[in-house]
Amino acid sequence: MGTTSTGKPVMQTLTDPVAVARALIRQPSVTPDPGGCQQLLGDMLAQLGFAVTHLPFGEGAERTPNLFARLGGQGPHICYAGHTDVVPPGAEEDWRFPPYAAECVDGVLYGRGACDMKGGIAAFVAAVARRVAQGAALDGSISFLITGDEEGPATYGTRKVLEWMQAQDQVPDYCLVGEPTNPKVLGDMVKVGRRGSLNARIIVQGTQGHVAYPHRADNPVHRLLTVLEALRATPLDNGTQYFEPSSLQVTSLDVGNGATNVIPAQAEARLNIRFNDLHTGAALQGWLETVCRQHAPRARVEVQVSGESFLTAPGEETHQLVQAIKQVTGREPCLDTGGGTSDARFIAQYCPVSEFGLVGASIHQVDEHVALTDLEDLARIYETFLKGVGV
Repeated sequence: MGTTSTGKPVMQTLTDPVAVARALIRQPSVTPDPGGCQQLLGDMLAQLGFAVTHLPFGEGAERTPNLFARLGGQGPHICYAGHTDVVPPGAEEDWRFPPYAAECVDGVLYGRGACDMKGGIAAFVAAVARRVAQGAALDGSISFLITGDEEGPATYGTRKVLEWMQAQDQVPDYCLVGEPTNPKVLGDMVKVGRRGSLNARIIVQGTQGHVAYPHRADNPVHRLLTVLEALRATPLDNGTQYFEPSSLQVTSLDVGNGATNVIPAQAEARLNIRFNDLHTGAALQGWLETVCRQHAPRARVEVQVSGESFLTAPGEETHQLVQAIKQVTGREPCLDTGGGTSDARFIAQYCPVSEFGLVGASIHQVDEHVALTDLEDLARIYETFLKGVGV
């Protein structure tokens, strides 16, 4: 990407999603180190006329970098959300090309973040740059909500920016998250919700004793197994219109007993529940505690809910996104809620939100890559979408 004498990107190149993606990939930004990526993105958006606000949150010197930028001040207000942080590349010698070189070979761009999700950000930058290059004033407004802490704990990232946005009267009418949602081909899938995620630790206390005298002990392993079987015995639900059935998976069973002739004093299990819109984290916690009391009265249940389930009922914006995808790719995407969690779980508390980005087959892998045609098509989809929603 060309730059000015001050080192800032040349505006003419911002309409090219490949050039923008390569520039962003070449700024290493492994969580929690932002590198120069957010500053570079802010410079790009400033060139397009955005009012850019850098929002570092947290404590100490290593505060989480975040960015909010807005162009225009009236409605409809469409926000694009994403993250500049990436996961570590692993052993760099295993890569076909250096992970931050952003090499283009045979129509493919290689690099950490190419799909997740600097390529998606680049496509939206290019879409907006093309809209600005048309010269006409916006009929609404466009904003970017970009965090540097999506791949990490997300404590001082999107959630904090949303709180700031609400305090500044900057909450959008609709938000599009650029996560790589497509399993195989661009145009496969739009996410209109996500399952909630609950992690639980069940600790069952017993009475230690010799295995030859079980009547003098209280075996916590047996009680714990009974608890787990009771939790697994009946499915939580059969799914809903947009959600598959909720799933409980035991992920660990630990005793820490090094002896073969001792009944242990304690046993614990860890489990995860991915739950749909028929449940809340609080209700599931109550269910876990009730089952444990029935079979192991002295059990302790520790629960962490990383996100509640949410659903954006398909409305006009989702319709326009689907139409844009069909126009560019010829495919009609399915509306889905599967997969893991994303920052959309925070955004859903403030406004309707959907997710659509690149093909995610190579994310977090060695040789993460994206087809150059997909970058261009995604930029065209985003541009068509903006026109469809009246911006």
